[in-house]
Amino acid sequence: MQNSILVNPKPRLEELLSAAENGNLQLPDFQRPWVWNDERIKNLLASVSADFPIGAVMLLQSGGKHTRFKPRPLAGTQEHLCKNKPEALILDGQQRLTSLYSALKSTIAVKTKDTKNKPISRWYYIDMKKAILPEADQEDGILSIPEDRLLKTSGGVVTQDVTKPEYEYEKCLFPTNQIFNSAEWRQEYSEYWNFDKNKMRLFNNFERDVIKRFEQYQVPVITLGKETPKEAVCLVFERVNTGGVSLTVFELLTASFAAENFLLRKDWDTREERLKNKYPVLDKLQSDDFLQAISLLVTQRRRRIALDNGLTMEKIPGISCKRREILRLEVADWKQWAHQVEEGFKRAARFLHAQKIFNAHDLPYRTQLVPLAAIFTSLGNDGNNEGAQQKIAQWYWCGVLGELYGGAIESRFAHDLPEVVAMVHGESVEPKTIADSSFQALRLLTLRTRNSAAYKGIHALLMRDGCCDFCTGETIESQTVFDDKIDIHHIFPKKWCENVDITSDIYNSIINKTAISARTNRKIGSSAPSEYIPLIEKEADIDSERMNEILTSHCILPDYLRTDNFKNFYKQRAEFLLKRIEKATGKQITREKKMFDEALS
Repeated sequence: MQNSILVNPKPRLEELLSAAENGNLQLPDFQRPWVWNDERIKNLLASVSADFPIGAVMLLQSGGKHTRFKPRPLAGTQEHLCKNKPEALILDGQQRLTSLYSALKSTIAVKTKDTKNKPISRWYYIDMKKAILPEADQEDGILSIPEDRLLKTSGGVVTQDVTKPEYEYEKCLFPTNQIFNSAEWRQEYSEYWNFDKNKMRLFNNFERDVIKRFEQYQVPVITLGKETPKEAVCLVFERVNTGGVSLTVFELLTASFAAENFLLRKDWDTREERLKNKYPVLDKLQSDDFLQAISLLVTQRRRRIALDNGLTMEKIPGISCKRREILRLEVADWKQWAHQVEEGFKRAARFLHAQKIFNAHDLPYRTQLVPLAAIFTSLGNDGNNEGAQQKIAQWYWCGVLGELYGGAIESRFAHDLPEVVAMVHGESVEPKTIADSSFQALRLLTLRTRNSAAYKGIHALLMRDGCCDFCTGETIESQTVFDDKIDIHHIFPKKWCENVDITSDIYNSIINKTAISARTNRKIGSSAPSEYIPLIEKEADIDSERMNEILTSHCILPDYLRTDNFKNFYKQRAEFLLKRIEKATGKQITREKKMFDEALS
């Protein structure tokens, strides 16, 4: 990328603002709206008036083969310039250049915000007398006046009135939007004061100390050549943009596709609404997730074509959904795959429903949706039979309970798609995710909150295998579907545990928690199990045999609960949970003798 960086002489600020005014300098469509508030604009004007540096501006030459972004003009410039083809696009410097253009060149009040983020409109003035004082603080000389040109106190008393040009001359308040065209204002100012020598001297000094600084002010500019790759533009934008907000690949592609008259955001918004309205488990699905799934399928197809054409291994492209590959997607790729991938996410949602994961709150990993949807898309009808579902489920639970989707996972996605598809088709392939998955028995002790994917996963496994609510006897699945405020609560209540000196790291682990309704949890309160179980049996009209069945559905041995035998309950439930995990993942978990005894001692 170094060869694509052009070293520019420092252009004058007025040249940059004029380029923005005539449309030669615009913004790429992925840039977010102008957001600077009134205080920041005043500080910026003060910096230029004092000849302080305001930082470099980074531009991108227009017309590149790989960076054809839809342009838009800076806020405040004339709308008809949207149709002009710019010579360069602003990557870094939008906020500064837009603020300066609005304050120094615009003929309308600057639309900005106050410190409380409330929309306001302002005119900016420079107090000529304050601006030329020796050792003057330039910020004190910058005035922000409301759109009606009346500055008032909180009590409504007018402290500055510049509703007429004569009032500007009288108070020696120079409007900043006349900085680059000061001759006419000076002439009228001089006539107003009948060419008074003191007033002429004031303006001469102001022109020398302030106006000339604006006219001669230079801005360092770095320009990226038009052949700069799209991924480099994205990286540079994120690293140098002073807005401090990361640029998504979706935003970059939106601007790129718009140059070909395809409205990517509109198309995605329609698909997103369809997916999220019908499938709550997809509620946190992101546009970049959708693009990753498409990229996996596009690159898989390219790889298959290369293999069919007999290319050597070193020339065969890999499967990938990393940023670089996503940014290489074209409008044709989206049109070819978007509908199929949407259907893939729908089938992923149905699969998760079968695993008793119904909403985004309980989804262990949002990221795992990407390969899951791509797998179903690639398999087509072959992914619908029971055998395929079982194999996909093993891969899925290995990913969740092995906690493999929490870091940099794009490389794992690239293995998941071909390997799971091959496994479903009966090939002797063990997907990397299954091979890498490992659950350590003592991990149960440290699973205490929903922040862990494995914690959510065990909760879903219990529901999948039919655990029932203590009071109603209904499956937790049914209560979840009908919104009975199901959550994961303590089996031996917290207060009871503290009273018998059981530490929080023990009683807060998932071994002592299970999914029950808020109503049931209120009945449990802080009572010992030996007290709350008979109470629930009586109030819910449940006999002991049925209650034992309900407790067993939660991997709880009833006798230990009824006798308040926490230690044996804890060890036995840990063992039951480990067996559930082994069944879901198809992988053996190593146990050590008395390992939970040591934790409980």
